[in-house]
Amino acid sequence: MASIKEILKDKLVVKIFDTRDEMGKAAGCAVAEKIKEIISEKGGLNMIFAAAPSQNETLATLVEAEGIDWGKVNAFHMDEYIGLSADAPQGFGNFLKDRIFSKLAFKSVNYIYAKGESAEETCERYTKLIKENPIDIVCLGIGENGHIAFNDPWVADFNDSEIIKKVALDDVCRQQQVNDGCFEKIDDVPKYALTLTVPTLFNADYLFCTVPAKTKSEAVYKTVNNDINEDLPATIMRNHNNAIMYCDADSGEKLL
Repeated sequence: MASIKEILKDKLVVKIFDTRDEMGKAAGCAVAEKIKEIISEKGGLNMIFAAAPSQNETLATLVEAEGIDWGKVNAFHMDEYIGLSADAPQGFGNFLKDRIFSKLAFKSVNYIYAKGESAEETCERYTKLIKENPIDIVCLGIGENGHIAFNDPWVADFNDSEIIKKVALDDVCRQQQVNDGCFEKIDDVPKYALTLTVPTLFNADYLFCTVPAKTKSEAVYKTVNNDINEDLPATIMRNHNNAIMYCDADSGEKLL
């Protein structure tokens, strides 16, 4: 699966593919090879997954990948709504359980949501887990407003001292969930969520960012061309030593 264009901006590699399917397969195959490499070197790894329709093709490719000992992989996810019912299909843990966590025999799957916990208790538990399991790989996307996880521009902090925190979601972020088909209308989208912070994601050894669809074309263009700051959180990837952004022709149209 050859890209139709490749760009290097600062340290960030951007690969644009003709179709969404080619993009997702290329990203998934690259992640699979890196997983096998790290397991071979270290005997296991810790990995964070994004939960969004943008990740569907990448996740499907990982599920079908051969030669990975998933029993040596600890799985985490990067954000979760506050206030949804435990079985809500829009819950990010449920999304990932359906698409990958229930399909592979991970060493552990560490969900953000836990019944009966307060947001503060969840943050305390997940902080401890992340500190005990330094992250090797993050599979992420970017939002229409340039967010990574739920670090929207007005809450993102490149020097955040927290591992995970409670945040309010702005209307652009909430509308994206409607645009993605996850909710019928913006009033159905929760107003608060828990998110891993920018440094938590950035401090992983490898970032694989998958960003399809025309609705992301402006965010992709700005990620490559804007100044690196919290006004567009995804720009931080340009400072990372091992970050690759995979796009299709729609999301990458302003770079072609």
